[in-house]
Amino acid sequence: MKKKTNTDDLYLVGVIIKTHGLRGEVKVYPTTDDISRFKGMKDIILDTGQELMHLDVEGVRPQKNLAILKFKGIDGINDVEKYVRCSLYVTKENRVELAENEYFIADLIGCLCIGDDGEALGEVTDVITTGANDVYVISAPEGREILVPAIKECILNVDVDKREILIHLLEGL
Repeated sequence: MKKKTNTDDLYLVGVIIKTHGLRGEVKVYPTTDDISRFKGMKDIILDTGQELMHLDVEGVRPQKNLAILKFKGIDGINDVEKYVRCSLYVTKENRVELAENEYFIADLIGCLCIGDDGEALGEVTDVITTGANDVYVISAPEGREILVPAIKECILNVDVDKREILIHLLEGL
């Protein structure tokens, strides 16, 4: 268990919404698109509001749109009910590997967007997930928002290290 109060360098993966059964399991609302990512997590971080606790996931199983998690060393309902409504995080090093041209939303937020004509368009302030493709919300300097679909015709290059995205605006955007 490590005491720390800063979650700036951590990535939210879920929130405990309630206990499940008597053996210390919890129901987690995942903020990740793949519940199986919880399997085998050796260092998930529980934010109690006063400290950050490093936990190992002992078991995970899906239940509808939730994940039921069991943590090593937490074996009863009395041990876990105090963590209801607490957030679960991972460090950057413990995030899952992504395929080519896949990005974490947290890494895109704040990236400077540059048009293929060299003009600065603004920064990514949000990513809207739709059924077909994501849409990047770019806050332009003059206060307007530009919505850009995350398709190869529009997103020419993403460099999360440089915090820049090269964009081609289709006519009408």
